[in-house]
Amino acid sequence: MQIPIPVLHLFPILDQKLIELLRSLTPEQWQTPTRAKYWTVKDIATHLLDGNIRTLSMLRDQYFGETPGKINTYQDLVTYLNQLNADWVKATKRLSPQVLIDLLESTGKEYVAHLNTLDPFSNALFAVGWAGEETSANWFHLAREYSEKWHHQQQIREAVKQEGIQSRALYFPVLDTFMRALPHHYRNTQANEGLVLKISISGQAGGEWYLVRTTQQWQLLTTETRSPNTEVILDDAVAWKLFTKGLSAGDAEKLVTIYGNQNIGRQILSMLSVMA
Repeated sequence: MQIPIPVLHLFPILDQKLIELLRSLTPEQWQTPTRAKYWTVKDIATHLLDGNIRTLSMLRDQYFGETPGKINTYQDLVTYLNQLNADWVKATKRLSPQVLIDLLESTGKEYVAHLNTLDPFSNALFAVGWAGEETSANWFHLAREYSEKWHHQQQIREAVKQEGIQSRALYFPVLDTFMRALPHHYRNTQANEGLVLKISISGQAGGEWYLVRTTQQWQLLTTETRSPNTEVILDDAVAWKLFTKGLSAGDAEKLVTIYGNQNIGRQILSMLSVMA
């Protein structure tokens, strides 16, 4: 069976590029502010380390540490995760950049080794909440994890003005993963059956996706013969920022072109493909 978004082979490449990048930074660059609100380059690096360690502890070792308490809503989960992230970043401020690099390199290899043990079509331990799923397959979990690692590294690269991971091979799977949020994001949007919304992302990593209104829901497609009723066009340099809360809807609207039904098209400006 074909994996819809294959990313397993890309993790080691992305990790190696991260290590090379971090080793090249000056002490001043480690403290550079980033698009991730109050986080510096060093804070994002520690967050990436947390992702490795938490995955190994929970998924590989079945050790969950503290329990979250009652999680009744999506916002409850987001609040809990934000607090976990903040606690970790605060605690790891005492770690030096070199210690962080060493830990990222060693845990990254163990992290990838564990991912290789997962059956891509078995149920993941954690569903992809931003796509509205209550149960997700491991292949989607891996795609979500890859998109997390990619966009956080991209935040670092943007802050220190270094490119290197925007190639189609490394970036297109991220965009393809982000688009999986479309049906859930539009779930409460009413439209006539058969309406076609086309999302066109330009640039070397771009592509085309179609959101089609059926009798009871929205369906995501990668090909569609019918002409779109509405089309949203944006560049791949804008897309990752918009869908990871790195760009406000107001700022994004100036960088996005919408043809057809403006109300339908503008709703994508508030779509998020991260837990936020």
